[in-house]
Amino acid sequence: MHLKKSVVFLSCILLFSCSDKYHAFKSQYHFRSADGSPDYADLHYWAAHPWKWDPSDSIPQPLKNEPRDSSVDVFFIHPTTYTFKTKVKKINARVDDDYINAKTDYSTILYQASVFNSHARIFAPRYRQVHISVFFFKDKEGREKALDFAYQDIKKAFEFYMSHYNNGRPIIIAGHSQGAVLGERLLKEFFENKSLQEKLVAAYITGWAIPKEYFTGIKLCEDSAQTGCLCGWRTFRKGFIPRYLKNEKGNSFVTNPLTWTSSSEYVAKKKNKGSLLSRFNKIYPATTDARISTGVLWVKKPKFPWGFIYFTRNYHIADMNLFYMNLRENIGQRITRYIQKQEKP
Repeated sequence: MHLKKSVVFLSCILLFSCSDKYHAFKSQYHFRSADGSPDYADLHYWAAHPWKWDPSDSIPQPLKNEPRDSSVDVFFIHPTTYTFKTKVKKINARVDDDYINAKTDYSTILYQASVFNSHARIFAPRYRQVHISVFFFKDKEGREKALDFAYQDIKKAFEFYMSHYNNGRPIIIAGHSQGAVLGERLLKEFFENKSLQEKLVAAYITGWAIPKEYFTGIKLCEDSAQTGCLCGWRTFRKGFIPRYLKNEKGNSFVTNPLTWTSSSEYVAKKKNKGSLLSRFNKIYPATTDARISTGVLWVKKPKFPWGFIYFTRNYHIADMNLFYMNLRENIGQRITRYIQKQEKP
């Protein structure tokens, strides 16, 4: 019995696939969109928002005494949570789907967006995300059409945020997986070579490729305190390149979150200040090393309780969580540098 429970624990490292539990939260999501589109004036259409309590406000117990501030905003675009099999062939999710919203809030918003909460106000819109199967469509035009539909919600949310909440504040753009795809597009449309780029503290684009030719005016971060830049990575077991990535031939910028450089040097796990896995109130130090290779981030098998029976070579769902403490620290470092630069005469 103990072994069985441990397998479940390990398989649900970020809780994305442990979907049955979310029925317990269904009663929290009784709102309905008249025409299917999100109304961002209504707080229900934000998975995270500073004017309400939400799971992004949760702080792991060991970090309860951290100093806190909110001098910066983060616009966080959550990854795909529309993953379950459905008889209804709906490519884009409903924005008021109780089940998906509960799953979103108690997985990515809790375990990923919370990394920003010691330094920033968090805005994370609900949007009509594409189903996970869309990423495997052979029909490129159909895939792009579905993602474009999702992006229109993100664009609408960002424009509402800028009009009603920003008030000239510095911004961090962050996204994982599908959220990274849409985040790249948001950066391209609203920030690159535009006046708003001066307000960009940094962008964290994780779980998706950052093609080297995509951006012309936003550079890859080359140290831990650089601002106005972007960083990102995709995490896999050392030596493993998924078949679906081989055609990339390494054409992606990569940041090592243990050094915040793009160097291919090996970095030992002692530099890993702590991972946040499925136990939200437990920080696991020195779980894994990191090294950049062939457009991805390679790590040795992470070390944590019962980790020896965790056999996956793809650590996609833990891209942010394996480096939770390093990321949390780095957010503060970049904000500090940004403020210092603004205060200089």
